[in-house]
Amino acid sequence: MAKVHQISKAVIDWKVVRELINEEKVLELSEESRNRIIRCREYLDERMKHGTDTLYGINTGFGSLYDKVISNDDLGLLQKNLVMSHACGVGEQVPEEITRLMLFLKVQSLSYGNSGVQPATVERLIDFYNHQITPVVYQYGSLGASGDLAPLAHMSLPLIGMGEVLVDGEIVPSQEMLKRFGWEPIELQSKEGLALLNGTQFMSAYGVNLCLRVFKLSKLADIIGALSLDVFDGRIEPFHPLVQQIRPHQGQIDTASRIRMLLDDSALMSQDKSHVQDPYSFRCIPQVHGASKDSIEYVAYVFRNEINSVTDNPTIFPEEDLVISAGNFHGQPLALALDNLAIALSELGNISERRTYQLLSGVRGLPPFLVANPGLNSGFMIPQYTAASMVSHNKQLCTPSSVDSIESSQGQEDHVSMGANAAVKAWKVMENLERILAIELYNAAQALDFRRPARTSGYLEAFVQEYRQRVKFIAEDKVMYKDINETVAFLRDVSLGSELEEGLL
Repeated sequence: MAKVHQISKAVIDWKVVRELINEEKVLELSEESRNRIIRCREYLDERMKHGTDTLYGINTGFGSLYDKVISNDDLGLLQKNLVMSHACGVGEQVPEEITRLMLFLKVQSLSYGNSGVQPATVERLIDFYNHQITPVVYQYGSLGASGDLAPLAHMSLPLIGMGEVLVDGEIVPSQEMLKRFGWEPIELQSKEGLALLNGTQFMSAYGVNLCLRVFKLSKLADIIGALSLDVFDGRIEPFHPLVQQIRPHQGQIDTASRIRMLLDDSALMSQDKSHVQDPYSFRCIPQVHGASKDSIEYVAYVFRNEINSVTDNPTIFPEEDLVISAGNFHGQPLALALDNLAIALSELGNISERRTYQLLSGVRGLPPFLVANPGLNSGFMIPQYTAASMVSHNKQLCTPSSVDSIESSQGQEDHVSMGANAAVKAWKVMENLERILAIELYNAAQALDFRRPARTSGYLEAFVQEYRQRVKFIAEDKVMYKDINETVAFLRDVSLGSELEEGLL
């Protein structure tokens, strides 16, 4: 029987999100959340029935059409039209794991009772999540300001029997899905379309998934960097605690501490060194990896706040008898964080590729291009080219989205965050980083075999031994792309052990 995650006001932290994904929990509204939703909906219905005030998006048009008043008889149609007209996404489909997070985060945001939706609407979103029904959403269409309008419109179309969904690995029309499960389309009431479309759940879902992936990649960068340092015959002195104490950035301190731990019992590291200094890509691992860790920590803080927030508009406060049109849907906090994250990840990839380059240089007793018979064999020459191409691509992707803006809706929406574009770019940088680190491991493991019979640390020996079950030493030239792909898969699958599992970074 599937475990249940109750939607409530309890703070969602990274442990909760990780468990929700990894344990495939089902969602359930707490009684408290249901009551808050009902209270807000009843308040809005009463206000619309007896009030004479004009409320943006509830009995008016949207955007620059805010001054067009809509009759009470057409308020439901207004919301249906909103969802239909805003479903203008294009480009690649959003990965399924991202869209499922969008569903969860939208349910969570609506559950706080400030959005005016029906309980039935929230329950249907929960039904989609629990039955593995994933709306088809596209990557482009959001400006990251009036909420993620186009992506969330595509997420919401199946509620009204429109659009498409992914069920059991097959894309089917939503109307067919509803018939299959015996459900009727939701009849949207006043404010509901706006509550569904105004929100940051597209940006947030990307950011949350990125953080979960990056927490591990940051640790892997340290593990693989430590292995490269050791097989390059590098020095441990730059990681001494005293060096970090006189420049006490927390990420730097943590990185140096981890490298010392990873290499604590290495026979290679304890050998006498003929050189007094290493290249920056080895010597400055604490400073570079550490700076990225500090940025990732900031990004995690931003997204943890966001997924515990109400981000639609207008927001409704029944106890205070207020309906306020404001700007919680604006994605600027997320856009800045996502741009920062992309740069932090790009730099982890940048320094990784430089270490790979050094391992191939034919110095410090390693053969050129890490092959026994260079010349006849090109060895590991071209994996470095591949890494370099992705490093360069990441640099191009790191042009910040958050400094851009473009006027929309006839000037009413005159400053936008472009956070959705920042999210898509950061995702691509993350995927490239994963491949760049895989190529460094591919090279470092090869270099370790050329150091035999000397051994690295116990932790790294076990790590490489597990890796060698999937990717073998290369004696002569072969087709290598399959090994690189297998190395990427290994990084996704490998458990880092209790020494490294605690903490985010």
